[in-house]
Amino acid sequence: MPRLMNRGYGRGCRRSFWGFRRFGGFFGIIDLLVIIAILYVLIKLFLVASPYVITLVVLLLLREFLRSRV
Repeated sequence: MPRLMNRGYGRGCRRSFWGFRRFGGFFGIIDLLVIIAILYVLIKLFLVASPYVITLVVLLLLREFLRSRV
């Protein structure tokens, strides 16, 4: 039997309705706020970069269609 799998292993982990309590307590709230901030930055970055990507794709398609076929 492994050392960590002794009697009482896992008894301190209470389950809630949503599964394990991942964001419980003070540090859980901080983790949740950090995850929300990261998602906010990624969405803002996507909104800023998407016009450049669309423009690049349109220019590449125009170049492909206007290229002379010999």
